This record gives sequence, C-alpha cells and structure tokens, in this order.
Amino acid sequence: MRTYHSLVFIVSLGIFTFGSSAFAADTFIRCGQLLDVVAGELKQDQVIHVTDNKIAGIFAEVPRDTNGELIHLPDQTCLPGLMDMHVHITSETDPQRFVQQFQRDPTDFAYASVKFAERTLQAGFTLVRDLGSSDNLAIAMRNAIDRGDIVGPRIVAAGKSLATTGGHADPTNGVNSRLRADPGAAEGVVNGISEARKGVRQRYKEGADLIKITATGGVLSQAASGQNAQFFDDELAAIISTAKDYGFKVAAHAHGAEGMLRAVNAGVASIEHGTYMDKATMRAMKRMGTYYVPTIIAGKFVAEKAEIDGFFSSVVRPKALAIGPKIQDTFSRAYAAGVKIAFGTDTGVSPHGDNWKEFGYMVEAGMPPLEAIQTATIIAADLVDKTDSLGSIEPGKLADIIAVDGNPLNDIATMGNVSFVMKNGKVYRQ
Repeated sequence: MRTYHSLVFIVSLGIFTFGSSAFAADTFIRCGQLLDVVAGELKQDQVIHVTDNKIAGIFAEVPRDTNGELIHLPDQTCLPGLMDMHVHITSETDPQRFVQQFQRDPTDFAYASVKFAERTLQAGFTLVRDLGSSDNLAIAMRNAIDRGDIVGPRIVAAGKSLATTGGHADPTNGVNSRLRADPGAAEGVVNGISEARKGVRQRYKEGADLIKITATGGVLSQAASGQNAQFFDDELAAIISTAKDYGFKVAAHAHGAEGMLRAVNAGVASIEHGTYMDKATMRAMKRMGTYYVPTIIAGKFVAEKAEIDGFFSSVVRPKALAIGPKIQDTFSRAYAAGVKIAFGTDTGVSPHGDNWKEFGYMVEAGMPPLEAIQTATIIAADLVDKTDSLGSIEPGKLADIIAVDGNPLNDIATMGNVSFVMKNGKVYRQ
C-alpha cells in the first residue's frame, strides 16, 4: 500500500484519494494539531479516521493496509464542530425588519434564510439551537437540512416563543388596533395555567425540539420595558411541568432579575442574555444547575446600532442603549461566580457567520480560550443532550469536525479562520 509519505507530492490539492476506490467510505484527516476538549489538551500530529458519518479512531499515523481518502491539514488545529445555543436562523436585523413583516410572506423569509444557514455552517457551527421563529420556519429549515434539500447546520428548534399578552414575543406589539387582535397559544401568547399548558402542547404538535419563553421584557420588541417580569410562578410551573411530560427542555429569555429568578426557581434549563443577573440569581442557578447563555455579541451589536438615527424605533432605541452594553460585564461576574455557561450569540440580531466573535468577547471578559471553546463544544452538547454523539472528537461520535488556521489557544481570533468543515462525515468546506 502507498503510505502517507509517498503522497506528499500532491498535498497541495488538500484532499486526495489513495487505495483502490475513489468512493471509499473511509476518510483520514491528518491534523497538525487536535484540540481534545474533554481532556483539555492540544495534541500534535493526529489522524482522525472517519468511517461513513462516524469517528472510527484517532491515530498518530495513517494505519497501514487500508483504503480511503486523506485530508491533509498540516498547519491547522482540528476541533469538534462548534455549537451555538442561541440563534434565530431565519432572520437578520435590518432597519426595515418591523415593516417587512407586513410586506413579505413567510415564503419570502424562508427563501431569504437559506443563505443564513449555509453561512453559519461555513463558519464552523455544525449545530445551532434556534430560539424562536415565526410560521414554523426554523422547524421547516431543520427538516429541509436533515433531508439534504439545503445546506446548513443541525438545528434544534423551539418554534414560536411563548409570551404573555404584550410580552416580548407577542407578535402584535406595536401594530394598530385593527391588526392587534388577541393572539392565543397557536401564536405563542399564553395567559394563565391552561393556556400555558396549551402553548407547550401546540409546540409539540408543530414539531418543536424545546420550549422558549420570554420571562421578561426584551430589547427589540415594540414594548416599553426591556426587563419587567412577564410570567407568574403558576404559569411558569405549568409550562415546566408540561414541557417535562413532552420531553422538552425550556430556555428562558430574561434581562431583569425578578423574572429571571422566577424562571430559574421554576426549573428552566437555561437563561438567555441575563443582563441584570444579581448574586441571588447566580446562587439559584448554581443550586438548580441552570445554564447561562450570555449573547455578548448581541448586546454590543444593538448598542452600536442604537447610536445610528433611525436604525431602531423610538421604543427600542433606549432599551438597546441601556441593556446592550451591560451583558459582557454580567458574563464576567457570572463566570467568576461559577455559573455554568454555554456558548450562545443571539445571531440573527447580529449577522450570521459572525458567531465566532463571541469567543473573543468571552476571553476579553476573563474566560481562558480553552474554556471558551469548551462552552461551544462538549458543554453545549450537554445542554442539548447530545454528549453521546457530538461535542468532542472521540471514537463512536458523529463526524462533525472543523479546522482553523493556527492555534486558537494562543490567539482566540483564530476561531474566525475556519478552513475546513465536516458535518456528519461530509466535507462542506476545504
């Protein structure tokens, strides 16, 4: 058999086949460095053996007497596919976004979002958790990607977020009285125990993977408060208990401390944003094992755009200026306090494909590069209950593998230099 050394003369091609079959199911990825996120070690000169869509083994050299395809990445660091725990894959912030919902059909938004999915995968994110889309668009995109109709990351989709009347995810906020009506559970607006239960069951009917609630006010909604508590304890208890019956975890958007604490004590799996998180909430999160998904980049993005006249409405602008700049400091305090943190960006607020910038903000706020990468790999996999199949490069796991140029432990900005992407054993970037 021809060995790796006999093939050096065509390394410049990046990918080449050796052995008898050009369509062999075996692929060998030779990495200059490999980050073991479980052991927390950067290993030199490693070969990942992929069979079909799974990792079959990790070696120091390409095994003898085998056929397959060799992918040579001598100057790159191989990592598990990255995971973003908070995106909105079917939309992107635009000054005309509010008006567009009256001008465009759901199919228009669906076609426009295909590029967002591909851009996300090309940036090295092989799984995302979509925390809120209208018209079941993220659920439909998840299914289209799974069928192979379009290219994108694996999607764990919440479907329509649950809100109370006038709450952050009430789709009729800011419209005139003729259009305002009184939306119900089918549109994600619930009030009281019965409707709260119905809202969860409606998401199950529509094919969601988890439940997203807006426990407090938010920034981009056309409503006055960005932080007031918006669910009572009995409503939260109804959502959590019903979600448990259907196998759902619950993610809670929350900026204000009171609504955040209510959601944590009720048993949500994660707090998103967490801007005004206080010490009592941090203690509760540690006691309950609640994850914090910071979304620093979203805070910075809205604060920056709020300085531009006309980019946001007069209702949104003051909230963006007040809340946006605070999230990075909250992250720093939560990390120092020992709160569990999973990577998340709220991308769709900021541009798709820029997800990696969150790593830099996390490191800037005091988290070491290795730990920041772990939040987007093995830790994120835990939040979505996929540690048995994803989150690390280990034999038996699905072949979601990326590579970046250089060493991200020395320079976290390297996470923006993705040069190789494999998802489920198939190469999407080389």
